[in-house]
Amino acid sequence: MDTRMIVELVGYFSSLLVLVSFLMTSVIKLRIVNSIGAIIFTVYATIIGSYPTALMNLCLVGINMYNLHKLLKSQKRYDVITEEPEAAGLQYFLNYYAEDIRKFFPDFRSGETKADAAYMVVQDTVPAGVLLGRKKGDDSLEIFLDYTTPQYRDCSVGRYLYGALGGQGIVKLTFPDAPEGHEDYLKKVGFVKENGVYGRTI
Repeated sequence: MDTRMIVELVGYFSSLLVLVSFLMTSVIKLRIVNSIGAIIFTVYATIIGSYPTALMNLCLVGINMYNLHKLLKSQKRYDVITEEPEAAGLQYFLNYYAEDIRKFFPDFRSGETKADAAYMVVQDTVPAGVLLGRKKGDDSLEIFLDYTTPQYRDCSVGRYLYGALGGQGIVKLTFPDAPEGHEDYLKKVGFVKENGVYGRTI
């Protein structure tokens, strides 16, 4: 493979990264992947002597870095609402996001859970996530569903919610039937797997 072909492949790869970034629902991931693609494209454009293109992509990197700084610096303000599992607003939320919920919890059916506790997290009145579970004694909660909407998937909703549950007297969280695709998230927010069950002490 000659040098010219390698340079062309670098150009195609950087273009692909930029395009893929726009498919991401997380704004933070979008900015990061877009920046990587723009950096590589800047190098490619410089190599082929297309300096206006290189300058444009360099400016794009700067814009992404500026917006990433703002996103990471800003503190999201959440509130938690304690709901009845059968509440109309909660059921509307679960039905609205049913298709996305099934991607992560394929066995979940909102009308078939044995949940007796429900918590909805909102940011400025906008629903960001929901947790359904069953209380085991006075200080333990068994989780059936821990779902966050696509635009809030940076683990901040879960961390806030677990802290809020601690303020309500919940000491132990367990997730006995955690789907395989949800395990990475559970580990990131402090759950530990013991005897096949994920658990977290608040």
